[in-house]
Amino acid sequence: MLSFSKFEQGLPLDDFLVKHGSLNHKTRWNATLQAIVLTPEQVATIRSFTREVNVLILAGAWCGDCSSQCPAFDKFSQVNPLIRVRYIDRDVHADAQKELQINGGNRVPVVVFFSEDGFEVSRMGDKTLSRYRDTMHSMAGDGCATGIVTGTDSVFNMAIADWLAETERVQYILRLSGRLRTKHGD
Repeated sequence: MLSFSKFEQGLPLDDFLVKHGSLNHKTRWNATLQAIVLTPEQVATIRSFTREVNVLILAGAWCGDCSSQCPAFDKFSQVNPLIRVRYIDRDVHADAQKELQINGGNRVPVVVFFSEDGFEVSRMGDKTLSRYRDTMHSMAGDGCATGIVTGTDSVFNMAIADWLAETERVQYILRLSGRLRTKHGD
């Protein structure tokens, strides 16, 4: 299991990009952050979160999947500061990369959600379901058609919704935790 100390070693997005990226990388990540427009329903969901969640993102500043997905967490934290986001570089933190392999391989991004007191709650990585559906459709045609992805929805917005759904799931795990309910008296 990944130690919470990795979260504590992590950097906020701007610091991560200064340390591990180029001006081009920073421009690309910031463009994604600016392109994310949350719906009123998404904002209401994020504002409803009452438990602190620590989001650790194993990433590469150079990674297109990272730059096109991970700024969503920074957008969520702008809406609710109980969402704390930190990044670690996959090459600098090779031990974390090994611990967070997916299907036996090194992948980024990998997102690990921790409780306020450092317990791992969930991890999710590489691409969201919407991105995988889109890739399957382009590579294999309708062999993976589910009827969920439509031509009127952008994969970008669906991926943001996927990440928010996992963040919401984590929030409910934390909110309903007997340990945390006792701690907070709710």
